[in-house]
Amino acid sequence: MEKKVIETDILIIGAGPVGIFTVFEAGLIKIKCHLIDALPMPGGQCAEIYPKKPIYDIPGYPEILAGDLIDNLLKQVDPFKPGFTLGERAENLNKLEDGRWEVTTSGGTIHRAPVIAIAGGLGCFEPRKPPLENLIDFEKSGVDYIIKDPEKYRGKKVVIAGGGDSALDWSILLSGVAERVALVHRREQFRGALDSVEKVHSLATQGKMDMFTNCQVSSINGNGHLQKVTLTNKEKSQIDLDADYFIPLFGLSPKLGPLANWGLSLDSNSINVDPLDYSTNVEGIYAIGDINNYPGKLKLILCGFHEATLMVQSAFKRIYPDKHLSFKYTTVNGVNPF
Repeated sequence: MEKKVIETDILIIGAGPVGIFTVFEAGLIKIKCHLIDALPMPGGQCAEIYPKKPIYDIPGYPEILAGDLIDNLLKQVDPFKPGFTLGERAENLNKLEDGRWEVTTSGGTIHRAPVIAIAGGLGCFEPRKPPLENLIDFEKSGVDYIIKDPEKYRGKKVVIAGGGDSALDWSILLSGVAERVALVHRREQFRGALDSVEKVHSLATQGKMDMFTNCQVSSINGNGHLQKVTLTNKEKSQIDLDADYFIPLFGLSPKLGPLANWGLSLDSNSINVDPLDYSTNVEGIYAIGDINNYPGKLKLILCGFHEATLMVQSAFKRIYPDKHLSFKYTTVNGVNPF
């Protein structure tokens, strides 16, 4: 059976918000894009992990749910008709004789393009799990590592563990959905945004949720489904909590996966880039969004949008070396599909 071959101008690795927005900026200057993502749908973490989580720092939106942001971005790029290879991971990279790159996915699909834009967010990731002996026994019956739909927890007793933004934000949101929410953190101080910390303390003071600091979850138990979570505090005393769900939110463990073998300059699980145009040390390959690294880097979606905008300007020169690119505002030129 002959392998499928896809040809495009910019091959985007990662179909999260930054990857999707790249299609729009590229489309404005008549550059075609195709996106590869290991997930079965576009949207990256925003769609797969926290579609119902509110985001507050997207310009023009005082508040927008992550899933709604992805829906809007997909509508924005629809006129440019991007291609998608979903449910397949980018694996092998080869340089063709004509100077283009060839990327083969885990599904055997071949992609060819003069420019690659890596917009893989955190790369391949998996949740960091607490060291509990029987954790795996409840992973489909009471233990969740991501929250896709808050309604799943309506009227339920929920224990959340963690001290970062995710633990704080979901504790706040679920306090108005679940029968009872308990937030457990092994330290006194939280690592999240000050505003969120203040909200959690206020909810706990009002009796709208429970908060246990200087505590860790030491065991979980149940008969067929989770029923009890046991905490151990600094004094080694134990506290038993009735629970229908235990949600440890200790972040994600990022891994570059096959991209680590592409000859790119790396800093741990990030790709080093030139902040002038976010190019890597390999000609024709760029990295934008959370996966890149440069002095002053901020891992924010809006920063990724900025990086994508500058990157496609540089990519144009590589794709069309003999053409002059005239920058025009969309308010003047409009949005003109191919």
